[in-house]
Amino acid sequence: MIKSALEIARASYIPKKPAVLENNVIPQEGEATTSVADSEEIKKIFPKTYGRPIIKFVESDAAESYPALNVGVILSGGQAPGGHNVIAGIFDGIKRINKESRLFGFILGPGGLINHEYKELTGDIIDEYRNTGGFDIIGSGRTKLETTEQFDKGLEILKELDIKALVIIGGDDSNTNAAVLAEYYKSINAGVQVIGCPKTIDGDLKNEMIETSFGFDTACKVYSEVIGNIQRDCNSARKYWHFIKLMGRSASHIALECALQTQPNICLISEEVEAKGQSLDDIVEDLATIIAKRGAEDKDYGTVLIPEGLIEFIPAMKDLISELNDFLAHNQLEFDAIRRSMRREYVINKLSEKNSKIYESLPATVAIQLTLDRDPHGNVQVSLIETEKLLAEMVKKKLDKWKKEGKYDGKFATISHFFGYEGRCAVPSNFDADYCYSLGYTASLLIASGKTGYMASVRNTTSPATEWIAGGVPITMMFNMERRHGEMKPVIQKALVDLEGAPFKEFAKNRDTWAMETSYVYPGPIQYFGPDEVKEQPTMTLKLEQEAK
Repeated sequence: MIKSALEIARASYIPKKPAVLENNVIPQEGEATTSVADSEEIKKIFPKTYGRPIIKFVESDAAESYPALNVGVILSGGQAPGGHNVIAGIFDGIKRINKESRLFGFILGPGGLINHEYKELTGDIIDEYRNTGGFDIIGSGRTKLETTEQFDKGLEILKELDIKALVIIGGDDSNTNAAVLAEYYKSINAGVQVIGCPKTIDGDLKNEMIETSFGFDTACKVYSEVIGNIQRDCNSARKYWHFIKLMGRSASHIALECALQTQPNICLISEEVEAKGQSLDDIVEDLATIIAKRGAEDKDYGTVLIPEGLIEFIPAMKDLISELNDFLAHNQLEFDAIRRSMRREYVINKLSEKNSKIYESLPATVAIQLTLDRDPHGNVQVSLIETEKLLAEMVKKKLDKWKKEGKYDGKFATISHFFGYEGRCAVPSNFDADYCYSLGYTASLLIASGKTGYMASVRNTTSPATEWIAGGVPITMMFNMERRHGEMKPVIQKALVDLEGAPFKEFAKNRDTWAMETSYVYPGPIQYFGPDEVKEQPTMTLKLEQEAK
């Protein structure tokens, strides 16, 4: 296989990790934990794994001897930069514990466990993938592990391979499934531990113990580079408004981080839209007002950042989508049997009066997009809703109306973009390369310590990597009850943008200036070599959050 010059250079990079992990360690246990909400319900669902203490690994003088371990690993859900280094960290960790330990990767996600499709990950294979982007070492998938039949089928191959622990690398839903699997295997004394690792470029899997999910750093740097390039072009041609949609279905962390890095004219934050109770027309009015003001100063150009999940945060739209999700969860077969040309009218007649009117008022393309197949978790696939084009079209109509009324005399031409897949498999930044390796290595120590139902945790991440704190947090600690597929289920609580948090406050302090002035920043590509201030920078979100503590 031909490799690029960068791939060859990155192969020799040795990820940094917490200094304590260079030594013999023991798990130091903290206080018993409770879930973030709905504790009584969650305790009943997870009697074997609920309330476990937070773990911190500390140096030990005693050198312990461990038996060889066979460990399985699954990459679950969408890709995120650094996944290969998590696997490398697990491999190196279990080999240090006992050089006879073996690692098995299940092919194409949780489906590989159920279908008994796997391969042993040897040292030669691992070395080919160190510090590389993507999940192609074993592939990923979105099969949900949620039924007893699936758990039992997976247990067959785990027993056959004598696998004593399974590491699930995924986002909030995948780690929710990991907790359910850990509880089940514990309840039947299966002898299999389950450990999770926090992955998602969306940045919405975080809390006091999980400071950031892996991949967020790299993805935001990739998107910010391209946004910076567009802004340079925008400031050169001075004739287009660029409407840029960014990944982030359930939270606006990516949009906010990219705004802090690039200083666009406008950035919408879904959580603020919801808090203010804004309608779609309110958003359009705000956008048109800024565009008209810039037009009055002969600045008929600019950039607008839009979170992927914006449409779900508009209160009226959120209620509509919630009712649509419940309706389609129970009537999908009947809906599928309706002719495509008749589906819009069918839905209008099935919704409540309020939501029926809202649905009927939407452009036909958006109305259709709202009824497309749900994702594996029962949610509307917001990435298929072209919010950037919808807003550009609605703003144009508003400006055309104002022009006729003599309120606007500028020129308005738009170009739309959606940045998603471009950032998911990038070569990990130094931060993600180090962080992911540390997460994997920590997962191996949690396994050696006999833990199950835990997520690997690496904290103090704005300090040098040698000062990071390694440990584990019980997954049940992150749970609350939410409606999924029309039923209440325990899931990891998503971390939304905190409107009282330091990152949003920094953005809010500057956005009026960025709106009227051309204050663009051009971050350029990720740097892997050179001065520390260039190649070792964490996200601005992480820095601002840690400084505020």
